Amino acid sequence: MKKLLILTALTIATYTTFAQGVDLRRKIEVTGIADQEVTPDIINVTISLQEYLDGKKKITIDQLESQLEAAVRDAGIPKEDFTINNLSAYNNTYQKKKNPDFLASKQYGIRFHDLNKFNQIISKVDPKGIQSTNIDSYDYSKIDELKNELKLKALLTAKAKAAYLVNGLGENLGQVLNITETDNSNYPQPRQMMFKTMAASDVRSVPESDIDVRKIKLSFQINAVFQIGK
Repeated sequence: MKKLLILTALTIATYTTFAQGVDLRRKIEVTGIADQEVTPDIINVTISLQEYLDGKKKITIDQLESQLEAAVRDAGIPKEDFTINNLSAYNNTYQKKKNPDFLASKQYGIRFHDLNKFNQIISKVDPKGIQSTNIDSYDYSKIDELKNELKLKALLTAKAKAAYLVNGLGENLGQVLNITETDNSNYPQPRQMMFKTMAASDVRSVPESDIDVRKIKLSFQINAVFQIGK
């Protein structure tokens, strides 16, 4: 009899504990979405320069770099927005001694806030020394602020949707129980750029860039769970 009473007590205690662990609140789960397209105002570009032979004369990296530095300076690009990204055997003394005709190269990074300055810069650099130009990435200066605005907008959209549905049943919308965020933003992919060879004598003759600046699409999805009533 004593064992039966103990077993019954344990069963009741287990059921009570289980009941306490189950969330019996009535809930509604909804999704809110907010998105917006913005034109990038920060474009990171890589320009690769390489030495070349003009007959028997070598046009060196130092010469090409001096041209690029002057062009960047004349375009009003801040020093912090002009960097050296990579050296291709530039300081490889062994390679230079082994092969006098070895052609070194360098990669430079330029952060543009106005792509119209791209053609202006390229027009002042020896075109034979330009190996390639690429857009590495796009960005927007106020992107963090805009992201927060869109997240809040998506959340308020979810709340309005939940309230509309619950009120339609004659109920009241309660407190939020859970919020899950999903970032579905889409950034343009890096791509190679073409450049035009033009006279550097007259900066006024440099046309505006016809490079298509692809937009950044910011999109946020908020899944929210609200209590029904109370």
